[in-house]
Amino acid sequence: MTVVLRSWAATDTGPRRSHNEDAFLDRPDLGVWAVADGAGGHDAGEVASGMIAAALGAISPGLDAAEALNEIRTRADAVHRALLTEAAARGPEVIIASTVVILCVRATHFACLWAGDSRAYMFSDGTLAQITRDHSLVQELVDAGQISPHDAEHHPRANIVTRALGAGDEAEFVLDKVTGQLRPGEYILLCSDGLTKTLPETMIAAVLADREDDPARGLVAAALERQASDNVTAVVIEACDTAGAV
Repeated sequence: MTVVLRSWAATDTGPRRSHNEDAFLDRPDLGVWAVADGAGGHDAGEVASGMIAAALGAISPGLDAAEALNEIRTRADAVHRALLTEAAARGPEVIIASTVVILCVRATHFACLWAGDSRAYMFSDGTLAQITRDHSLVQELVDAGQISPHDAEHHPRANIVTRALGAGDEAEFVLDKVTGQLRPGEYILLCSDGLTKTLPETMIAAVLADREDDPARGLVAAALERQASDNVTAVVIEACDTAGAV
């Protein structure tokens, strides 16, 4: 089986923020897509997320799956170390960090790598399923049975992540990975938490099911209509069969 990939990307500062600390990569020519959500204040968030997008966008074309994944990890690790160095130069209490979720596709197989609470979802046969698992304080509380998944969405410490590029030290950093296969008609969504903390999964699924001309823009617009409290970014990748590809 062969699939052709189409993708869309959109980002917005949101109605309650003064600047956008999100960044994305939409590179079907490389078979690599990403969303990064920076943090740190004083323009540091843009620095962190922008460095990630730039590093991934400089990956060489034509790499096979193993080579591409190795390059992704190598470049992410380099950004992590650079952010730690930059933060140390700015002061002892400075953190310049970013979450990231990355998709790499070769033929019909995909690998998703991530750190933090930027998420990836699979939309297949009308069903939306999260394929990443947040590195966050509330996820740890859910895993420990201390709070319910529903309570996690509105927890007062829902913004605390436990893993990010530029946070911790060099020894602690690692990207988690999940792999799978893409079939025609399926979508993968990469997004920042500004989207997932604004739109319930039922609404995300409804937008994707509508098969809009630009589903990424549709998702961001839906979040803005609900007065998103953060920056909002979505990257949508669709697997099409070769006969239906545009």
